[in-house]
Amino acid sequence: MKAFDLTGKVAIVTGGNGGIGLGMARGLAEAGAAVVIAARNEAKSRAAVQEIEGRGGRAIAVPVDVARPESVAALVQTAAARLGRVDILVNNAGTNIRKQPEQVSLEEWHLVLDTNLTSAFVCSQAVYPEMKKAGGGKILNNGSMASIFGLPFAPAYGASKGGIMQLTRSLATAWAKDNIQVNCFLPGWIDTELTQAARSQVPGLHERVLARTPQGRWGRIDDMAGIAVFLASPASDFITGTAIPVDGGFSVMG
Repeated sequence: MKAFDLTGKVAIVTGGNGGIGLGMARGLAEAGAAVVIAARNEAKSRAAVQEIEGRGGRAIAVPVDVARPESVAALVQTAAARLGRVDILVNNAGTNIRKQPEQVSLEEWHLVLDTNLTSAFVCSQAVYPEMKKAGGGKILNNGSMASIFGLPFAPAYGASKGGIMQLTRSLATAWAKDNIQVNCFLPGWIDTELTQAARSQVPGLHERVLARTPQGRWGRIDDMAGIAVFLASPASDFITGTAIPVDGGFSVMG
């Protein structure tokens, strides 16, 4: 369908070299977009590019530290120079520190907030001129189930993701005049390196996730491809400021 065709579009995916980001990058590339894999681990990013190219897609790797505005500015400049434009931004880069609130240091708090929330604001600001020049664009923010649930072992992460939800709404209303749609995707429990670590740190997590998820399994990174294409494509041109769970039904269970 033409409504889901991304041919000629350029997408930046932060944290796109693994996990949810790679799953979304694969989907965007398969729909025809040229994908910029933006992350710190250059070897891992090169491997992601090779994988996407092996599937017939087009991708480049650009190193970035999303916590540094000058690095983000260089990322956008490089993407526009090498690929000609920027149409799609997936703010996916993130981190987590799993501790009870009383155990979290201020340094750890700032690390999580800067990586998960401030970086999304900085990246969105950086791509805005390119999207405006192109006549519109799509921004997809990783909101996580922590946007709507309280996690006792991840207070900074939860605060950052709640902030992502509100940032999404603010950007959506501010930039609608520029034909830029901004939406949140809320991954449930997806099987990634981060959640594998969570399972080792939080006793009983695996069993609780399976028991509450109607589909009876953890998500796979390829489960994120469809939402990426939908929110990045003309199919979602009249959808903005919303948050869509991709969680196998986890969030609707009582």
